Amino acid sequence: MPLPPADDQAVRDLVRRAQEGDDEAFGEIYERFFDPVYRYAAFRLPTELAEDVAADVFVKAWEKLHTYRVHRHVPFAAWLFRIARHTVIDVYRSQRSFDEVPDALPDPDVLNSAEARVHRHDLLRTVRAAVDQLPRRYREILLLSYMADLPHSEIARVLHLTEGAVRILKMRALRKLESLLPPDIASSA
Repeated sequence: MPLPPADDQAVRDLVRRAQEGDDEAFGEIYERFFDPVYRYAAFRLPTELAEDVAADVFVKAWEKLHTYRVHRHVPFAAWLFRIARHTVIDVYRSQRSFDEVPDALPDPDVLNSAEARVHRHDLLRTVRAAVDQLPRRYREILLLSYMADLPHSEIARVLHLTEGAVRILKMRALRKLESLLPPDIASSA
């Protein structure tokens, strides 16, 4: 499910109600944002940790919800993904024994044939290896854009950049990623 727009009145209303103690409103926030937060965590951490990290993000969000203010012109999604980003960084720092990117992400929409799985596994490994070679800022921009489905305006708020800087960095990141991929993969992208 794509994230709602940054100025979505429904999200602002849910946040206001949740700040007033409405557990059901926070449950709706959880339902709207869990999948993008999970995908972001799953791409950065081993799959077995991603769900726990996503849950931790929402626990932290619940605990700090009273600090969120709409008048600061930071959309709720950007605020939430700042928490997600810092939570992932904290987990990564505390468990340096694993690779940042897992070898396989389950994809229930892809045919389950052995050949398709092997091809997908090889493709994901190749792309992840290329993503790992990117500078950290490029990697963050691509993950927030493609894995978390955040618009440029919210990525800018998460990373404390201007929208123009996000667009430029994203374009550079994609060019750099393309140069790191084998020609057969880069040409099909």
